[in-house]
Amino acid sequence: MIEVVVAPTPRPAVLAPCRFEFPDPARADPEGLLAEGGDLEPSTLIAAYRAGIFPWPYEDQELLWWSPDPRAILPLDGLHVSRSLARRLRQGRFRVTLNAAFADVIAGCADREDTWITPTLRAAYVRLHRLGWAHSVEVWAADGTLAGGLYGVAVGALFSAESMFHRARDASKVALVGLVAHARRVGVTVLDVQVPSPHLTSLGASTIPRRDYLARVREAVTRAVRVAP
Repeated sequence: MIEVVVAPTPRPAVLAPCRFEFPDPARADPEGLLAEGGDLEPSTLIAAYRAGIFPWPYEDQELLWWSPDPRAILPLDGLHVSRSLARRLRQGRFRVTLNAAFADVIAGCADREDTWITPTLRAAYVRLHRLGWAHSVEVWAADGTLAGGLYGVAVGALFSAESMFHRARDASKVALVGLVAHARRVGVTVLDVQVPSPHLTSLGASTIPRRDYLARVREAVTRAVRVAP
């Protein structure tokens, strides 16, 4: 099992009540768009994740909220590790940490020609991290440089992965292996990856109906799980 070193992390802060009421996710359009507007305050973001909803800017519209059907998850016992990836893990070329460089990870995820991670969204998640709700997995090369990573939001036993990046071959996959290993260790029950992609499917991600996803989320967010104890 891969070792994940956890950096000092604050307990999730108590948040003010959300000022908005999200619509029923079943009312989302065929592409999953549910609502527009609101804000990116910590209480709004966490209320969204609790309800199985996430923000995803599109073009010049920054405050769009989504709940697609079906929903992509990565079963914690279903991660597919190829022989080449397993060999790379055994070689010990990377060191994996949790919450050691959140701002650098989200910057790495945003550093691409076509990105939905706007400066405003980036600042909102950095704030959420400082409040103990958002987490990053870092993958470090032997020379101490950041080779890849991912970030997401944890609410109870739900972890919703937002984005990943790599600067070295397989580094984002190593980050996901580290996340799964750590999530199983601390008691996460739902690892949400939002929408399917060929990359995630190759690693074992699958889709389930939104109603089943929401039922799992309702149970998961009630559990007293700390991703960074």
